[in-house]
Amino acid sequence: MSDPIKHECGIVLIRLLKPLSYYQEKYGTPLYGINLLHLLMQKQRNRGQDGAGIATVKIGMEPGQPYINRKRSNAQQPLRDIFDKVYLPFDTMEEDKKRDTKWLKANIPFMGELLLGHLRYGTHGTNDIETVHPFLRENNWINRNLVLAGNFNLTNVDELFEELLNLGQFHRRKSDTVTVLEKIGHFLDDEVQRLYTWYRPDGYSKMEISTLINDNLDLQRLLRRSSKKFDGGYVMGGLIGHGDAFVMRDPAGIRPAYYYTDDEVVVCCSERPPIQTALDVNYKLVKELEPGHALIIKRDGKVAELPFIDPQPRAACSFERIYFSRGTDREIYLERKKLGQQLTKRVLEAVGFDLEHTVFSFVPNTAETAFLGLIQGIEQQLNEIKKERILEMGKDIKPKKLEKILAMTPRVEKLVVKDEKLRTFITDDSARHELVSHVYDVTYGIVQDGVDTLVLLDDSIVRGTTLRESLIRIVSRLRPKKIVFLSSAPQIRFPDCYGIDMSKMKDFVAFQALVKLLQETGQTHLMDEAYQRCKAQENLPVDQICNQVASLYALFPYEMVTEKIAEIVTPEGIVPKVEVIYQTIEGLHAACPNHQGDWYFSGNYPTPGGNRVVNRAFMNFMENRDERAY
Repeated sequence: MSDPIKHECGIVLIRLLKPLSYYQEKYGTPLYGINLLHLLMQKQRNRGQDGAGIATVKIGMEPGQPYINRKRSNAQQPLRDIFDKVYLPFDTMEEDKKRDTKWLKANIPFMGELLLGHLRYGTHGTNDIETVHPFLRENNWINRNLVLAGNFNLTNVDELFEELLNLGQFHRRKSDTVTVLEKIGHFLDDEVQRLYTWYRPDGYSKMEISTLINDNLDLQRLLRRSSKKFDGGYVMGGLIGHGDAFVMRDPAGIRPAYYYTDDEVVVCCSERPPIQTALDVNYKLVKELEPGHALIIKRDGKVAELPFIDPQPRAACSFERIYFSRGTDREIYLERKKLGQQLTKRVLEAVGFDLEHTVFSFVPNTAETAFLGLIQGIEQQLNEIKKERILEMGKDIKPKKLEKILAMTPRVEKLVVKDEKLRTFITDDSARHELVSHVYDVTYGIVQDGVDTLVLLDDSIVRGTTLRESLIRIVSRLRPKKIVFLSSAPQIRFPDCYGIDMSKMKDFVAFQALVKLLQETGQTHLMDEAYQRCKAQENLPVDQICNQVASLYALFPYEMVTEKIAEIVTPEGIVPKVEVIYQTIEGLHAACPNHQGDWYFSGNYPTPGGNRVVNRAFMNFMENRDERAY
């Protein structure tokens, strides 16, 4: 994606099912769990460079011994910062102690059976250490301690926060993470107290009751009660002080989660390939955590995937497939190729089927897989053209003519490369734009001046800023006759409220195009009417709110909006004609049939809170308020 935006975080949860001595004997290191956590987080670093954190729980420790360890970092290289410190005690440790797993567990931090890791992408707000996961809720009762980390955004934090206040709580910070931590923590306290009250009349001692609570705490019930009013996309991992753990996924499956389990280990991650790589297992053995289900791991090692909330229609985030998740997942790789392949016909029409004078390339590197699909699609079309021309020759086949037909092939080149971003304090717009345009560099001498058409494929065109201020300016220096930009994703028309940093309407080039079309057709009064409808619904119950922006887009054909986008992203003074081609929503669904969460493209939000957010974002635009909508 040439327009950089922040997106979802990543989580890792590990439960070692054997004693630490087992891993020392089999793998030659007591650090098996820590090393596995490090590798899984490293393989998901695409999901967050703003900060990282880890936590461990040591199961079965004696009273008075530390059993929860946590370390967080917002340094420039947070993973290195964390694990350098975790490994530090081993640098000077005597060799016999390195192999003494009982001593290590009692004396060295992070030598526990439960491990939780988090990679943070801060979509809004500050990036201080207090915003970095995991979060910790401490208590002197071992089974009331809660460690939580997640990949989530909730649309109704204000409502949930108000409920906590009504319960008598008083918090220093108002955020979705703190609110969720305290929400789950409240019901954890309640469940522990319920069990205590249940066992107390039977004459058990308080120590015996504590053990009974540890064995019988019902995490399925706990998660059902605490998440009842969550509105948003989420995957949350939690550790409880006595040794229970869970990973819970939202009922629409908006955020991704995968897990693997055998007799040695349970692993849950935000993506599937890290598990395949770290444990060397076939992708078929890595299961997707079902929407509305929780992976529950009890203190005794029993593992179950259980429902905790009524499922909703599946709306798994399609942006995960287009861009955010690593393309090393087999299914994602094939889906991205399909997205590119589906653009074939429209691209060939745009270049007049003149492949001899068309150069194909892509930007940025993440678009390469979709580009492979596009080229394969073009080659398939070429094969049909070659077959027809050969058949037309009949028996009168001339070798030179046949050779020319067989030589027909798309001209594929690496034309655009990302260069070091230039930092400038120049305030003059023309001078600043000139420097900003050099974020990318180009390969000269490949495109024929004024003759060739240049086709460039991008994953998605969100704001259009990079196209206008950098890419089109720099590739126009190659002197092509025409520039065609392709987006393997559809037009982004609506804000996201489930994790991606896209909450302001004015930032979307598709919305900018809509506004211009309304202005040019004398229909701006319809925006005022839509604003009044938004205001009228502002204080209604959330399930009665409807998306009032979608009707504005419905006024204009999809291609008309695309043409206006092409005008917006074309800088003044550029000689080549610029054309933009977007993926259609139908094409997206065909390529990603199991991940049809498309609210940022279609406005069809999977939770009621989404409609409230889009209306709020539109009102912010109309009121000239530069702030997020949730």
